[in-house]
This record gives sequence, C-alpha cells and structure tokens, in this order.
Amino acid sequence: MIADKLAEIPLFASLSKREREQIARAADEVDVEEGKHLAEQGQFAYEFMAIEEGTADVLKDGEKLRELGPGDFFGEIGLLEAERRTATVVATSPMRLIVIFGPNLRSLEREMPELSAQLRTAIRERLSR
Repeated sequence: MIADKLAEIPLFASLSKREREQIARAADEVDVEEGKHLAEQGQFAYEFMAIEEGTADVLKDGEKLRELGPGDFFGEIGLLEAERRTATVVATSPMRLIVIFGPNLRSLEREMPELSAQLRTAIRERLSR
C-alpha cells in the first residue's frame, strides 16, 4: 500500500504524510468483483473499507440508500459504534478497496485525533439519516 494513494481518499487527505504512512502499514489493498457483498446488514463488523476504484450500492432493509464511489468509505459504524453492520454494501462494478481490520482501525483512531474526529463526524451524519 502506497501512502500517496491514501491522499486521494478525502478522509485521509488532510493527514500528514507520516500519518498516511502509518495507515498504509495497517491497511491492505483488495480487488473485488461486481456483485460481491462487502458488508451484510445485521452481521458483525470486522473491517473498514475505503474505495479506490469502482462503485457500490448501500442498502438498508433491501432499499437502496445511496451509491458509493472512489473516495467514499464505509464500515466505521459497525466497528466503532454498533458492533453490527447497519447496512448492506454490494459492489456494482469491479472494485479496488483499501481495507483496515477493526483492531487496526481502533488503534489508528486512538493515535490520530484528526482521523478520529472525521470518523466520528461521519458516524453522526450517517446515523442521523
């Protein structure tokens, strides 16, 4: 994982290069096929994902809430707040994802106040919809 790629994700763009390098060490890049279920509503959450390439739909109770694309992220609510997924996310095209497993994300959140604030803001916004 190249730290410079993280600068293209708005969540990570304002972080320092050192912080992005730290995130890169904790993250993996994964390619997935169209149709892959990336998260299942009601299931336990194990990872956070940010989209480098491709698109996905967010579904809640079978209803499409929105479409995600490059720069978007998901999985933070289940990992940091709810323990279980609050929505289903399905790839609508081939995708390249940045994946951070739960323990690594929680550690990064503790060590990086700016990242924590941005994640917590996203959680509040998404839960208020």
